[in-house]
Amino acid sequence: MTQIRFALAQIDTCVGDLDANAAKVLDRARQAAGMDAKVVVFPEMTLTGYPIEDLALRATFRQAAWDKANALAADLAAEGLGSLFVVVGTVGTDRANDKPRNRLVVLHDGVVWAGYDKHFLPNYGVFDEFRIFSAGDRAMVLDVDGARLGVAICEDIWQEGGPVADLAGRGIDALVTINGSPYEEGKTQTRCALVQRRAAEVDAPVIYVNQVGGQDDLVFDGGSFVVDRDGALLQRSPMFMEDLACWTLDTALEHQERVRVAPDLDPDEEVYTACVLGLKDYMAKNRFTGVTLGLSGGIDSALVAAMAADAVGGENVWGISMPSMYSSDGSKDDAADLAANIGAHYDVQPIEPLFVAFQKQLELEGVAAENLQARIRGVIVMAYSNSKGLLAVATGNKSELACGYSTIYGDAVGGYAPIKDLLKTRVWELARWRNRAAAEGVGIGGLNIVGNEAGERGIPLAGGVMIPVSSIEKAPSAELRPGQKDSDSLPEYELLDQVLAAYIEHAHGRADLLADGFDERTVDTVMRLVDRAEWKRRQYPLGPKVTALAFGRDRRLPITTAFRE
Repeated sequence: MTQIRFALAQIDTCVGDLDANAAKVLDRARQAAGMDAKVVVFPEMTLTGYPIEDLALRATFRQAAWDKANALAADLAAEGLGSLFVVVGTVGTDRANDKPRNRLVVLHDGVVWAGYDKHFLPNYGVFDEFRIFSAGDRAMVLDVDGARLGVAICEDIWQEGGPVADLAGRGIDALVTINGSPYEEGKTQTRCALVQRRAAEVDAPVIYVNQVGGQDDLVFDGGSFVVDRDGALLQRSPMFMEDLACWTLDTALEHQERVRVAPDLDPDEEVYTACVLGLKDYMAKNRFTGVTLGLSGGIDSALVAAMAADAVGGENVWGISMPSMYSSDGSKDDAADLAANIGAHYDVQPIEPLFVAFQKQLELEGVAAENLQARIRGVIVMAYSNSKGLLAVATGNKSELACGYSTIYGDAVGGYAPIKDLLKTRVWELARWRNRAAAEGVGIGGLNIVGNEAGERGIPLAGGVMIPVSSIEKAPSAELRPGQKDSDSLPEYELLDQVLAAYIEHAHGRADLLADGFDERTVDTVMRLVDRAEWKRRQYPLGPKVTALAFGRDRRLPITTAFRE
C-alpha cells in the first residue's frame, strides 16, 4: 500500500545545450519538490536535446553528456533534492561495441542510480535511429518506496513484444514512458489509444511524458498524460507549451484519481500553433530576433506574416512589398493592410527599375522573364536579411512545393518555411481560423503556445480581421504577367490537393489514382509535375512537419530517375 506523487515535467530543450538543459531539469526538480513529488519524469533525451542525429557518434559529445548527468545528480543532492527520483533521458555508450545508446537514467542520492536503454529503434519516416544507436535488450523495474515502476522509452510502447510485453508479467504498479514524439495531425488520438492498449497489457496505469518545442523541421507538441489500467484518462498537460503537472499513484486503489485534463484544441488551432511554435523555437535556438519576408498581398505571405507576428511579435516582422508592373492595386492594398493589422514594419521596394536594367542586358522572354522578377525579389529579401540580421522566411505551401510552382533562388529563398507542409486548401482554412480567433479578441500571446502571457501584447485589429478577406477570397496569382492565375498552370487547388494527398501521402500510383476516380489528364499532369520537381524540393528551406508525410526525411526519392508510370 504505497502512494507515490509523480511530477510530469514537459519541457522544451535545445539539442547540444547540455548546460541549459541540465539547468532546466534542476529548476523543475526544485518546483516538483515544492509540490511534494517523489518522482520527476522528463522527456526522452532531455539532457542532450532530441533528436541528436549524428552528434551521437561523437565520443566527445557522449562523454560530455554523461559527465553532465553525473554533475546534475550531484547538484540535486547539494540542493537537498537527493531524495527525489529524477527520470531523465540522455545518450550513453554500449560497452560491448562502443556504439551510442538512447538511455533513460534515474538520478537519486547524488548518483546515477539506474539506467535503461531503448529497446526498439525507429527506422521510418523522420527517424533513422537504427543507423545511430545500439539497442538495449532488457526491461527494467524500479522499486520506489515499495512501488514497482516499469520504464520504457518512446518506440518501446509502439511495437508489440519487447520490454512492455516482458513487464506485463512482472506485477508492476505503473509504467513510466519518456518520449520524443513529433507532432502530426491526428496523432494525439493515436497516442492515447496506443497507451490505453499498453495499460491494459501491463494491467497498470501508464505515465506518458512527451517533449515540447521545435527542433529544425520537427515540432514536439507535449500533451503528456496519464491513463488508468482501464484506459480512463486521469491527467493531460496542455499541448505546445511547457508544463509541470502532478499526479499521485495509490497502489491500494483499483482505479486511480482523475486530476487536471487540459481541453482538446480545435484542429485548425492545433496545426496553426504547431507552425508558430516551430518558427518561434527555430528563431530562439538559432538566435534570430526578427524575420523578413515578401508581402505580395496573397494568402500565403499573409498567413506566414501572421504566424511570424504570433511567434515573435509584429514589431519584429519586416514585410517588404515588391510591386512590379503587373502587380494589381488590390494586392498592394492587401499587403499594406496586413502589415498594419499585425503591427509589422512595412517597406515598398518596386522591382520594375531593376527588372528593366536586367532586361537591357538579358532580353528575356516568357518563363525566364517571369522568373527574373521572382529572383529580383529574392535578392531584396536576402539583402534585408543580411543587413538587419533577420531570418528570411519563404512563403511557399505544400501544393506549390509538390508541383514545383516556385522559383528556385526567387520566392524559394530563405532559412525557414513555416507553411511548407500545408496544402493550399489548408492554408485558406487556417487563415479563416486565425481571423475567427482575432474576432474573438485573440492577439499576440493569446494563443496557447507562443510563450507569452495572454494579453501581454496585442495586435491592432481592423474590425476583428487580421488577414484581409480579399487575400483569402481572390483567385491565387503570382502576378508575373498580365492576367495570370495559378489555374493557368495547375488544376484548381480543391482538385489538385486531393490528388496530391493520394499520390504523396498515401503513395497511390497511377492505376490507384485512376481507381480513386480522378480523370486521366489530371493524374498525368500532377504526377509529371511532382516527379520533375524533386530537385527543387531538395533545395527548399526546412519547415515544420505537421502532416503524416512531409517533404524531406519522410519522403526520400531520387532526383535522377527514368521510372515513369
